[in-house]
Amino acid sequence: MRKLHYASGYLLLADQTCKALLRYARALAQSGESDVVMVPTITEGGSRASTHLLIGPASQLFSTPVENASEEPFDLSVVRELERRTAELHPTRPAWPEEMTDVDTVEFDFDYGI
Repeated sequence: MRKLHYASGYLLLADQTCKALLRYARALAQSGESDVVMVPTITEGGSRASTHLLIGPASQLFSTPVENASEEPFDLSVVRELERRTAELHPTRPAWPEEMTDVDTVEFDFDYGI
């Protein structure tokens, strides 16, 4: 699990969701666009929730690992959607193998349903 620092606080996200979100935020910034996304998170009380984030060129996001984290709020469909949106902004499908190497990347076919 990772803390995604956003505005004056943070959200708790699954590792792979956080990585996909940061990649999408960068793609939006590079294209000068913004978007609202919904991601699964853990609340301060420990329950699961869906969080809406506005991300774009002015987003100042960073993530840090959470030690001894409980079960992550992982949803593969959210990661797929973020990666699909990233691929739409960067159709050449850039590879970022040296980024966030402590988080595995979900491998799937970007050509589904497009």
